[in-house]
Amino acid sequence: MNYKLVPMDKSHLSQVEAIERACFSHPWSAALLEQELYNDMISLVVAEGEDGTVLGYGEVRAILDEGTLEKIAVAPQFRRQGVAEEILKSYLRLGQAHLAFLTLEVRESNAPAIALYEKLGFREVGRRKNYYREEHEDALLMTVEFERHD
Repeated sequence: MNYKLVPMDKSHLSQVEAIERACFSHPWSAALLEQELYNDMISLVVAEGEDGTVLGYGEVRAILDEGTLEKIAVAPQFRRQGVAEEILKSYLRLGQAHLAFLTLEVRESNAPAIALYEKLGFREVGRRKNYYREEHEDALLMTVEFERHD
């Protein structure tokens, strides 16, 4: 499958919103996603197929040298093909160049995501009790630290 990672823009919003609805119990609206496009602290990328199809997307918020992976999602029909890993690797390269660490929260039952994060160097550093209230599920707090070469 051929795709490229590109900065998210307004042309991607309807497809990203559809992925939001497919992947999250509390999806963000297109309007909220559009607001993020204009936030200087946010990096948004999409994995875009040759025909313009959005396969997945990611969002990182950076404040000073601290990064948080806010979202990463892949359309169900494109999962298990390395898309999320490539998006995450792009953020790890960004982090290595500009951040001290990158942190994320993941549902404790999301074994595939946890395995990917661990494969790419994230480690569990804490737990947010009952973070997903409606599902009565904890979130694992995972972080990868970067060596700085200033």
